[in-house]
Amino acid sequence: MLDELESLLYEITPGTTGIASFIQPCDTFSFAPTEFSGPTGRSNVADWIRTVRHIHSFRQLRTPYIAQAYHDMATHNIADGTGGLDASIRFAEEQARAENVGDGFGNTLGVLTGFSTRYVSVADTLALGMVIAVEFCGGPQIPFRGGRVDATEPNLPGVPEPEQTLDSHIAAFAKQGFTQDEMIALVACGHTFGGVQHAPFPDIVPELNDPNSTESVAHFDSTNLHFDNNIAMEYISGTTQNPLVVGFNDTTNSDGRIFGSDGNVTMLSFANSPELFASRCSELFARMLDTVPSGVQLSDVITPLPVKPSNLEFTLDGDILQFSGQVRFWNLTDNPNRVALLLWDDHLGGVHNSTLISSLESVTSYPDGVGTYYRFGADSSGLSLDAAAGITNMRFMVDGKLEDQDGVGFAVQDAVVFSTTSCFFSNNFTAQYNVAVRKGVNVTSVYIETEARDSSGHVAVTETNGFSPDSTVAVNSAYSIWTLNLAGSPYTRYVGAEIDGVKYSMALFTPLPALPSCPS
Repeated sequence: MLDELESLLYEITPGTTGIASFIQPCDTFSFAPTEFSGPTGRSNVADWIRTVRHIHSFRQLRTPYIAQAYHDMATHNIADGTGGLDASIRFAEEQARAENVGDGFGNTLGVLTGFSTRYVSVADTLALGMVIAVEFCGGPQIPFRGGRVDATEPNLPGVPEPEQTLDSHIAAFAKQGFTQDEMIALVACGHTFGGVQHAPFPDIVPELNDPNSTESVAHFDSTNLHFDNNIAMEYISGTTQNPLVVGFNDTTNSDGRIFGSDGNVTMLSFANSPELFASRCSELFARMLDTVPSGVQLSDVITPLPVKPSNLEFTLDGDILQFSGQVRFWNLTDNPNRVALLLWDDHLGGVHNSTLISSLESVTSYPDGVGTYYRFGADSSGLSLDAAAGITNMRFMVDGKLEDQDGVGFAVQDAVVFSTTSCFFSNNFTAQYNVAVRKGVNVTSVYIETEARDSSGHVAVTETNGFSPDSTVAVNSAYSIWTLNLAGSPYTRYVGAEIDGVKYSMALFTPLPALPSCPS
């Protein structure tokens, strides 16, 4: 889980890959109606935040990522530990409530659910979406923890609505675990992005007839696509156009009631100090994202690993074990003459090294750092290892500095690997999958893994046993072959294995039609 969350958070190329590709630039809105050719006034960033937050007047806002987070979290009841950030917003029953009106939640979930996996919950992707949205659009760094658990049913209602009284808002936030001054700050922090759309909230925003806002969105401040303290400065100066402060319907001017509930002390402090505003928002956003049902244990704050191997692949070809992969170094100083080495130990007591090949085109950036990638081997096929020797542990040497996790190194699993003896029966579209199992290793089972999403987007994995040792396929003295004939899809399959009581998973990266034909 932690490995995948770290990748989702830090292995990002804005505009190209990862979650950030949906929010860069920050005015990106992926769901504009085809009949609208101009700016809609909406953004993915706003919707995402709204979904996670699920607090007071967020029912009406258009701050996608923050709102998505808030609306999911706002079901929390601190007294009994129920609700919180658990992706219950993905259930149709919750989205149908008046407190969750609008299409922002469905839009947000349509994007972020796609980043969930067997290891990463939908709830974690909602939290990630908010963190990335805030940070990539000028906001502060938000400490991120992982381990949220997806709800299996809708939670009770909990999002405050703008027509409610100040006392009811204070009570709603208290139920979620926030004090009155924290309520003021959270609303201000969330409303630095986005605004209120006419269509779902005609009692708050009239039809604007604005070519620069084709969906008639009245924004909370004049810099609604960028994190700053203008939400407070414009409120204090009396120049605000926030529709929840100076809207034509005083009943729904909930921001005005909330902001002024402490005599404007909090908002004045934010207006006078952008640094205070940013630090307070970082703190409260983190608390909001960490509001989870009782019994859910979140990880420590996830930070970028200084060295991270990934995409490790093994293929057994006769007496040769092909090994490929890449390694990411975080925030390396610029050095055109850098020498980076892969060092590894084998099963026979040998120690080896190979020069890593730079793949600088894969550099990714983040507001607080840069990842630089190198790959194993002199070409795309990777390293050719003696199968009997194999590999047990690896480490890296960069410009003379050893990177080995304080002597632990990086463990490598070559006990169960894909074998090139696999083949394809074209006449009935069946593959003979051959998996090589290292002799002398305690492998108790090898099985096919199938991933499937349920109707709410949650990923479940089923295991299907069927591999069995096959002495008729000769490979070498180091490995035996386990075989399974399987008909069906040409797509990548996953194989699991239990080794010394620990389960591992690997992909069979060769699609069926690319396998050689089986002997007749």
